[in-house]
Amino acid sequence: MSEDQEKEEDGKIPTNLRLLVILEEVAKAGVPVAPSTLCDLLGLPKPTIHRLLHTAESEGFLQRSLDGRSFGPGRRMRKLSTNTLSSQRIRTERLRVMRDLASSVGETCNLAAPGRDGMVYLDRVETHWPLRIQLPVGTQVPFHCTASGKMYLSSLASPVLDRFLSSVELERRTDQTLVEPAELKRELAETRKRGFSIDNEEFMNDMTAVAVAICDDQGRLMTTLSIHAPKPRLDIDSLIAQLPKLKEAATRLEQIVLD
Repeated sequence: MSEDQEKEEDGKIPTNLRLLVILEEVAKAGVPVAPSTLCDLLGLPKPTIHRLLHTAESEGFLQRSLDGRSFGPGRRMRKLSTNTLSSQRIRTERLRVMRDLASSVGETCNLAAPGRDGMVYLDRVETHWPLRIQLPVGTQVPFHCTASGKMYLSSLASPVLDRFLSSVELERRTDQTLVEPAELKRELAETRKRGFSIDNEEFMNDMTAVAVAICDDQGRLMTTLSIHAPKPRLDIDSLIAQLPKLKEAATRLEQIVLD
């Protein structure tokens, strides 16, 4: 038996749980995690950590960060998270909250989660008005010009945000779209300060939206809750006036996930 195998047998984490614990630590960190950090956290031998990370990466549960050394959630891990948030009990309860919000505000509300290339709508409750914007569940919308996307971007640490802005082209969708990185960063700083984001005809002409974050027990953004409307019915100031209702609904959704 090799020295590495002896250490593994003496470890406190059962062999069949080690990969799950690694995924848990990566999810908990909220930022890419280096193998050395996982070694320190879990007390497992370096060869074991590297082998498990390689397996998780090759199967799509983890992916390397831009530095080529640390690891963050991969496609399958993000999909697992989305499916967990969409479990039947949670979805039934959150739809009730969203229906209450949509009925109170009189406009469409959306629950969205960050995907690899944009925000993905997990759930949606439509307004009763015949004039409405059609963005069904599963739709992916840009980060930089939507209320939900800007809420997410505002939650990123500065180095992560800078890498994002340097690696993508900010597509102009309307005359109002912020396409200069410096200008978008100023808007995101203001979003972070006030605790909500806006889309003032930046994604679509004549559409306004406002969003807030739904956070985990460590205060990190999990999803966003937003309401949007055609501008002729509600301009951006009118939507901002609905923030108390939006924030109350977001608090109820946080409790559903964390209970």
